[in-house]
Amino acid sequence: MLSLSKFTSAINFCAKRSFSSGVSSYASTKDPLGGIRVVDLTRIVSGPYCTMILGDLGAEVLKIERPGTGDEARNWGPPFVEGTNESCYFLAINRNKKSVCVDLKTREGRNIIYELVKKSDILVENYVPGKLDNLGLGYEDLKVIAPHLIYCSMTGYGSKGPYAKRPGYDVIASSVGGLLHITGPFEGEPCKVGVAMTDIATGLYAHGAILAALLQRTKTNLGQKIDCDLMSTVISCLINVGSNYLNAGKEAKRLGTQHGSIVPYQAFETSDHCYITVGGGSDQQFKALCEKLHLPDLPLDPLFATNKMRVLNRNILIEKLGKRFKEQTLSEWLRTLEGSTFPYGPVNSMEQVFNDPHVKEIQLVKEVTISGGKTVKVVGPPVEYSEAENCVRLPPPALGEHTDDVLKNILDYSEEKIKELKQKNVVQ
Repeated sequence: MLSLSKFTSAINFCAKRSFSSGVSSYASTKDPLGGIRVVDLTRIVSGPYCTMILGDLGAEVLKIERPGTGDEARNWGPPFVEGTNESCYFLAINRNKKSVCVDLKTREGRNIIYELVKKSDILVENYVPGKLDNLGLGYEDLKVIAPHLIYCSMTGYGSKGPYAKRPGYDVIASSVGGLLHITGPFEGEPCKVGVAMTDIATGLYAHGAILAALLQRTKTNLGQKIDCDLMSTVISCLINVGSNYLNAGKEAKRLGTQHGSIVPYQAFETSDHCYITVGGGSDQQFKALCEKLHLPDLPLDPLFATNKMRVLNRNILIEKLGKRFKEQTLSEWLRTLEGSTFPYGPVNSMEQVFNDPHVKEIQLVKEVTISGGKTVKVVGPPVEYSEAENCVRLPPPALGEHTDDVLKNILDYSEEKIKELKQKNVVQ
């Protein structure tokens, strides 16, 4: 078993190996991924979310974008930041990156990528399988010139199977993978989750896989190819619902905010038409909830004495609890439930979320200044380290903001060569 100290030493060794060989000067002893450089060929959500996490941890992320248009998410609005053409969508998942505009369809553009990967540790891409192979930028092409490179492909359905060539978006993979089937009101139409959770989960899987590959590289001195896909991710996230079908033959159905195996575990409407969510995950918590609701007889009723019985008699119990919750306002219930041993909370709007005293106290929201001088807010990393930094270092970049800097300071291109590439529209 690898101890925490050995794991930390291995990651530090990986960073030092890259830094000492001139791979990256973007390093700090406090950055877990200091000295690691990422060539980021992703756009939209899943890939940028993955590379943002790597950037938060100190990696130098070079976001390669199409000249003129860049990442499609730049145009996903309104809303845009007031007084700018920057979409709020793009800002949410692209901090801690340097934007470099390169036309990959040109020979000179591909040469830039070849040169960059030789001086980088990781490449992340989310093109349809085969697209980069056709351009000479597939894993088999790049491992010849950069055998140390960790090449992570993020696709809709993976690199094999009958759906491999299909483009993949979050809501489509979530449909095919069953998530929409179980999301939405009881006997109502399927609903997508409010944000692109399948994209986000795939980004999280990919970032973890990349860290594992970095660790393995310390033993082999070799990179490798990683495949992550939206459909496999969403199916893996079905957890108990998937297991219910695989092992008990139980087909899933939509339950709104209810839980298929725990009762009560859902949102209830209050007298002022707000909602409060409560969870009774154990018999003790259910008893405590009933005491707070002044319904002490419910836990004594054989119909509700155990979680199994509460699940079987769900409708009867929920009707009783729902009626009780409608007798007081949300604020009254929050005061009544204060200090409870069971989990509870209001269903908050965005305004309420970001004005919540807890959210303000932990300073989760950060301010950064983007190109042009406008100050914007981003939700910072949700993970804290005792001996390392996981933070917002750079604002989301303007399109092509760092092209000259990267070509000049990483690839040692002359001003004349950069000017020539711009004239040919190879870079922007």
